[in-house]
Amino acid sequence: MNETISTELAPKAIGPYSQAIKSGNLLFLSGVMPINPETSELEESDIVVQASRIMKNVDALLNAAGYSVNDVVKTTCFLANIEDFAKFNEVYADYFVSKPARSCVAVKDLPKKALVEVEVIASK
Repeated sequence: MNETISTELAPKAIGPYSQAIKSGNLLFLSGVMPINPETSELEESDIVVQASRIMKNVDALLNAAGYSVNDVVKTTCFLANIEDFAKFNEVYADYFVSKPARSCVAVKDLPKKALVEVEVIASK
């Protein structure tokens, strides 16, 4: 049976979806945006600031489900500008020290004009 995971410590879903779903030992985080959960506003338009906010939001969702960053097995990262790749990687590498599998692609646009969005799959 699937379990919906939610926390006030991460931004609410901005559409008809859940923050995360736990299915068996797998945890699927929806695309995590650089939104401050206290203000419901997008962080300033700087890739380092936005990536840092996403990592805080990912951490909150993982913790709400009883997981940690070390349980992450796969991420999918979406960048609005591929030129932000190196700066994004610096923030990402500091957070995901276990080096999960990853895809990282540039996309035309992201919701709310964000610079980055990250999906996460974790396993226990």
